[in-house]
Amino acid sequence: MELLLSIPLLLGLIFISAIFFIANQYKRCPSNRIIVVYGKTANEGKTAKCVHGGGVFIIPLIQDYGVLSLEPMATDIDLRGALSKGNIRVAVPATFTFGISTKEAIMINAAERLLGLSKNDIIAQASDIILGQLRLAIATLTIEEINQDREKFLEQINSNVNPELNKIGLEIINVNIKDITDESGYIDAIGKKAAAEAINKAKVEVAQQEKFGAVGEAEANREKEVQVAEQSAQTLIGKTNAEKEQRVQTANINSTAEIGEAEANKVREVQVAEQVAQAEIGKTNAKKEQRIKTASLEAEAVEGENIAKANIADYNATLAVKQAEAYKLGEVSKANAQRDVLMAQKEQEEAKLKKEELARQEVEKLKVQVEADAEAEKLRRIANGEADAIKAKYFAEAEGVKAVLEAKAKGYEELVKISNNKPELATSFLMIEKIEDIVGKQVEAIKNIKFDKITVWDGGAGSKEGSTTANFMRDLIKALPAMHDLAGQAGIELPQILGKVGEDKKDKEDKEVIE
Repeated sequence: MELLLSIPLLLGLIFISAIFFIANQYKRCPSNRIIVVYGKTANEGKTAKCVHGGGVFIIPLIQDYGVLSLEPMATDIDLRGALSKGNIRVAVPATFTFGISTKEAIMINAAERLLGLSKNDIIAQASDIILGQLRLAIATLTIEEINQDREKFLEQINSNVNPELNKIGLEIINVNIKDITDESGYIDAIGKKAAAEAINKAKVEVAQQEKFGAVGEAEANREKEVQVAEQSAQTLIGKTNAEKEQRVQTANINSTAEIGEAEANKVREVQVAEQVAQAEIGKTNAKKEQRIKTASLEAEAVEGENIAKANIADYNATLAVKQAEAYKLGEVSKANAQRDVLMAQKEQEEAKLKKEELARQEVEKLKVQVEADAEAEKLRRIANGEADAIKAKYFAEAEGVKAVLEAKAKGYEELVKISNNKPELATSFLMIEKIEDIVGKQVEAIKNIKFDKITVWDGGAGSKEGSTTANFMRDLIKALPAMHDLAGQAGIELPQILGKVGEDKKDKEDKEVIE
């Protein structure tokens, strides 16, 4: 009995244990994991079965499983000295983010090559692959494509790196290029050139916008002036029309009042005449007057209609004239506004040029004035110096002459005293001092006369006057100024000790008397 009771309990325990065992062998896969089932799998020709999402039953004894993480992994690639297509070495430091792919064929590669490896081992393998393929990608691109066309650069990286990473079950998630430099400075030069072009383009755009602003402002001012002129013209036209209407209505009212007054007087006079006249004549006349009045009123009505029509025609003509004048005034105002704008722009340009020219002329004027003042000051100082020198020279010469004259005067005074106060004797002494100079002047007068040859014809007969040769020499000596004659002209008689050049007239006469 007890044995019978224990059998169902044992079966129940076995069933429960089987359920727990089966449940334990069913593995659920989270979204960030891949379950790799290896051993005996149903996939023909494949060494593992990869499950991403859902679950899988692991058959005991013949199957087992491992887990691969789908978490992103990052590696810093400090690539330097890579040779580009233009043979320029560049440095391309970058950060690559990658992870295990969820594509079925690539997952099998990851299961075969990465299962059981640590995260650092996976990163090391991926870094080696990325470094080599990055060099290949750079070698196919020029510096300009690497630096400017980043999209093409990234496409080239993906096309080179991704297939190699897929071989070990990885794929690139993101590539972050930190900076691109080169050893020769070519990229910096390109950047400076681009910056300069951007700055120049910005300057051109600023200048264009300023030009558009100035043109827009001028157009707005022109439109404002034109509209103001048009409104002013319309106001003037309206005011003129209102005054005209006022005058017309006033004239019409005055005319109606006068006509009414005349009619009233006429009616009153007719009524008075009818009362005075005979009844029959009054009756006949009343009928006649009635007919006349009716005709007159009709004529006046026709006349009023004609006047009204004439007034309407005149008003229409005046209105057309005013409209034409207003249109003309508006067009003229518009043309004048445009002309004023152009004149204002011209005046502004002329004022600007004139201002610049005046500034330049003022600078030149000041420069010339300063140079002229400096030259004048220089000449004035030179003139003052020369004048002072001449003045000092003349003062010195005057002092010298004064000293000489004072010395001569003192000497003459002493000479007069020695001569017992006889000035004529003192004068003779002074003349004696100058005889040497006078004789020197006489010698100077004849010393340069050259006598190449002197021929004197003398017959030998002789004469009272002596020989011909003696007469020639005497006449030659007489040609010289005599000292006694010079002294006599000065009022001085030389002493007889000095001798005479020839006999004077008195001596000659005395000689003739003796003979």
